[in-house]
Amino acid sequence: MERLQDKVAIITGGASGIGRGVVELFLAEGARVVIADINQDAGVAAVAELGANVRFRQTDVTNAESVKSLVDFTVTEFGKLDILHNNAGAFGARGSLFEIEEDGFDFTFALLTKSVFLGMKYAGEVMKAQGHGVILNTASISATTPGYGPHIYQAAKAAVLQLSKTLSLELAQYGVRVNCVSPGGVYTPLIGNALGVDAATTKEISDGMAATLPLKRTGTPLDIANAALFLCSDEASYITGQNLIVDGAEATGAPYDKQGMH
Repeated sequence: MERLQDKVAIITGGASGIGRGVVELFLAEGARVVIADINQDAGVAAVAELGANVRFRQTDVTNAESVKSLVDFTVTEFGKLDILHNNAGAFGARGSLFEIEEDGFDFTFALLTKSVFLGMKYAGEVMKAQGHGVILNTASISATTPGYGPHIYQAAKAAVLQLSKTLSLELAQYGVRVNCVSPGGVYTPLIGNALGVDAATTKEISDGMAATLPLKRTGTPLDIANAALFLCSDEASYITGQNLIVDGAEATGAPYDKQGMH
């Protein structure tokens, strides 16, 4: 359908999982895409698979110089930057309050929140000069509903949501829109890796969770990519400062049964 025809996009964490799903859909819709990822092998492989309209830049999203270099690389390669999707992330520090160490806290906020700030700062400079642009940040249902992730992950995602809202107000005067997409449970092999389990166990976890959800399935990368496509397209040109939850009603609450009990 080419809803992103001639657009140039950066997708962080784009070599796998949700990010890879967004990359593939954006390419199919006419965009030229730079994949930013810490995983060199996965990024190079993605470029080989996806064709001439995609580039890879190994990027440490927690490092200002690396993020600025990513933005500069994109503008050099494609002449402009229309879309930034800050998507890179992981669960980070896990455990109880009494188990989490200071360095785990700092790393998790750097990966999930500082990275979004840096992306918006350096991409925002380019977009401000252009007079247009779209920034989309991946938050989480845990940003608004406690209990859907490790403690520090939830706090960091809540910070992403608020930072997106405040900066949407600053950047609106320059024609730059800022929104969030908040996934629920999206099970990919990356989740299994984070949990330290194999593919079969990951699928078992996903199937078990699906049985408890209103739609009786977990999310897919394409579910999130479709939401990202809408928010980054001209169809959403009057939408900024918003958070689109894509969770199949996972965080909405338990269904009402026949006895009137949850």
